[in-house]
Amino acid sequence: MKCSSNLESSCDVEVLNEMGIHARPSAMIVRIANSYKDSDLFISKDGEQINGKSIMGLMMLAAGKGSKLTLTATGKNGSNMLRDLKDIFNRSFEET
Repeated sequence: MKCSSNLESSCDVEVLNEMGIHARPSAMIVRIANSYKDSDLFISKDGEQINGKSIMGLMMLAAGKGSKLTLTATGKNGSNMLRDLKDIFNRSFEET
C-alpha cells in the first residue's frame, strides 16, 4: 500500500475479500468515515470518485476482488481515518 500525506492524505488499497465491496464492507467503511466528523473521505476507482461517507456511492463503485482503490481523506484527522480504513482492507473486512 502506498500512502502520501500533506494537507490531504491519500492511500492506494486493494480489495482482498472474495465478495468485494458489497453491503457489509460498505457499511464498515461508512461507519469509520463518519466517526471522523472533521474529515471527509473520497474513494476513486478507474477514474470515478465517490463520497466515502455514502453507502450507495460505495456500492455503485462495483469494486470486486482485486480492485485498486485510492482513498483520499481531507481534514484534521484524515491520516487517522486512513489508518483505520487500511486496517479493515488488510483484514479483508473480517470475511476470510
